[in-house]
Amino acid sequence: MIAEESISIKKSVADIFDWNTFIIAISLIATGLISIYSATFDAGMSDYFFKQLMFAGIGLVSMVGLMFLPERWLGLGAYAIYGITLLMLLAVIVAGHEVYGSKSWLVIGGISIQPSELAKVGTLLALARYISRPNVDLRTLRDLGIAALHIAVPVALIMQEPDFGSATVFLIMLLGVALWCGADLMLLYALMTPPIIALVSFFGQTPMIIAIVIAALGALAFRRGVIITIVVILVNIAAGFSTNAVYNVMKPHQKSRIEAFLDPNKDPKGRGYHVIQSKIAVGSGGLFGKGFLQGTQTQLRYIPKQWTDFIFCVPTEEFGFFGGVMVLGLLLGLSWRSIRVAEMVRTKFASTIAAGIGTIWAYHTLINIGMAIGVMPVMGIPLAFLSAGGSSLVVNMAMVGLLLNFYRHRRERFE
Repeated sequence: MIAEESISIKKSVADIFDWNTFIIAISLIATGLISIYSATFDAGMSDYFFKQLMFAGIGLVSMVGLMFLPERWLGLGAYAIYGITLLMLLAVIVAGHEVYGSKSWLVIGGISIQPSELAKVGTLLALARYISRPNVDLRTLRDLGIAALHIAVPVALIMQEPDFGSATVFLIMLLGVALWCGADLMLLYALMTPPIIALVSFFGQTPMIIAIVIAALGALAFRRGVIITIVVILVNIAAGFSTNAVYNVMKPHQKSRIEAFLDPNKDPKGRGYHVIQSKIAVGSGGLFGKGFLQGTQTQLRYIPKQWTDFIFCVPTEEFGFFGGVMVLGLLLGLSWRSIRVAEMVRTKFASTIAAGIGTIWAYHTLINIGMAIGVMPVMGIPLAFLSAGGSSLVVNMAMVGLLLNFYRHRRERFE
């Protein structure tokens, strides 16, 4: 009898608590703390570890709080939270703390806050609130355009800092949410191809023309109206040929990142230094790594500020290929769990948020790890749960709390 009651209790707990998501998140946080400790302990910079530990505690409180917050309250407060984060983005432009040519932080009481991280949640909530309205259909240009405006406002403010990397996260968030909510594929194609062509144009005019031709053939394959097809093709052509003009107005540090991505060996002691040293660190770990606190690239400080954007180098150097695969698997597993929750939940509002969270995590994983191994440009995008940064960690743990909240109510009627 006691055994049956015990089984019943276990089943009831598993039914209301998403252990998979929770365990993956805690594993990533622990990995991040271990990596930050390793990257800083021998340089007299242990403050980074203790600050991250403190923010992990704050994040835990936010995660638990959001887990039990009624979904109705989230819906009612969505636009208020969105408005507050926009005001914070305005404040950072006016009175933000500048680091490496970008005003991205507000210093309040000695604590640095990155409003662009908070704005991810605020914007996602507002976007989900709009999309969940019964008369909204993202297959129409009007409704998709209004949804895009929710993204355009924070993106415009973030570009004033300027922080190109964070701005791209919002654009990818829109793309992921729009795909999940059934937006017209032709419209999404029209949004996706111009930035891809712009990126290809940095490799030369011939690759750019080839990309434009491929994009044009893709637009024709949709078999839509002549005017729509022509407009899409013209926008792609404009994106390709206007890249040089945009490049010329970029700040020096932004140009350096692009040049380092295109050819890191061109300036191995300058623009390409981070990427080259990062690739050495990742490759030198071999299959099983050099051991905890034994990474030469990490301990000898070959990679400046390795505990932030290039944190992926630490587990790969110290724990090798298997360490890197473990981190990648955990991150992709968490993104997958968010999509599974999006499939289970009862409302379109919750489903949209869960899908958006998964999109954000997947994009951060792709770009950050791509940066570390030299296949993506250095864009200053942190690795979720691992990179040092209080705002990023608290926001990511808050998003875990939202997923845990939605999971609790997954068996209720879907509206």
